[in-house]
Amino acid sequence: MRSWAEIDLAALERNLDLIRRAVPPKMKYISVVKADAYGHGILPTATRLMQSGVDLLAVANVKEAAEIREMGSGWPILVLGPLLEGEDSALLEYDLTATLSSPAEISRFQEKAKSKGQKVKVHLKVDTGMGRLGIWWEDARALVQKIEKVDEIELRGLLTHFADPSDLDFTSLQRERFKKIYDSIPSRLKADMMVHADNSSSLLHLERDSIFNAIRIGLLQFGVSPKKESLFSDLPVEPVLSFHSKLAVVKDLPAETTISYGRQHQLTRKSKIGIISAGYGDAIPLHCGNRAQALVRGQSYPIIGRVTMDQTVVDLTDAPDDLLSGEKVTLIGKQENQEILLSKLADDANTIPWELLCSITKRVPRVYTTNRE
Repeated sequence: MRSWAEIDLAALERNLDLIRRAVPPKMKYISVVKADAYGHGILPTATRLMQSGVDLLAVANVKEAAEIREMGSGWPILVLGPLLEGEDSALLEYDLTATLSSPAEISRFQEKAKSKGQKVKVHLKVDTGMGRLGIWWEDARALVQKIEKVDEIELRGLLTHFADPSDLDFTSLQRERFKKIYDSIPSRLKADMMVHADNSSSLLHLERDSIFNAIRIGLLQFGVSPKKESLFSDLPVEPVLSFHSKLAVVKDLPAETTISYGRQHQLTRKSKIGIISAGYGDAIPLHCGNRAQALVRGQSYPIIGRVTMDQTVVDLTDAPDDLLSGEKVTLIGKQENQEILLSKLADDANTIPWELLCSITKRVPRVYTTNRE
């Protein structure tokens, strides 16, 4: 293989166990696996998560939900994104839970459920200040009253989304707005309702009398730690994904040679360079040139020049003389005592871990380690 991503499903399971033990037993675990499980591969990942005991899988759209459902029935799946009108029938066909945000969706879901003689399960999303999906919080109580009158719709959850967890005052305001809506809901509807707002970055503390009984976990379960303020920042999760490639060419170049498109790097001495057989068409970010590092034989070497679609140049001048083509190169992950974290490569590329993971393309094979310890 020219480049590949290794996915350690045993590490994923260990991370899940750590997270489970860090929250109260009553807290339900909503595992977010949208965008192909953040590049980890939705089918193997979702299978391992459900086998490991998550309470609910959350995806972005019907297509992702259908992929999981094709593996088997019974696993609860929440579609976080809005459904287009032509997708409503999938809720019943695949036994999915919808995220409801508007009166129009109530009418659509009711009509579809009546035609099939079934019920549609929903989580009501409240916009408490994100300015995106969800019914505006001041209008949410009226929407709950509409749902109460529709026999074909079952209210299974209530959720919101924090706009900026680092802004404690605004997040507190969002929590207050959300609690007002929760408190206005009749007790009979709350009995089996999942109430969730926090993800791994926004959860700062656990209150004994909190209204929340579920938490959405995304990157944390894949070993990407949140910011220091989070309750989970010190949780020793393990990276699940590593990314590797190979040296295609090793050659010498004279001093003052410029490297790659745009001539953004000039050699200051006679140098040995390596051509990595991967570029931004695989998973190496375009903007990490002259900033990021690569590991070869457990040592770190600088990426130089602009990253191109299919190749990336690394400066091997200080590497052992016997380095040849075919040598393994690690861009994310460990070699011997050295490690490049996903978050570090994202910083070097001036992006975020979410985008970096989602940019791993189809031509990069995923290699899964599945053994339990």
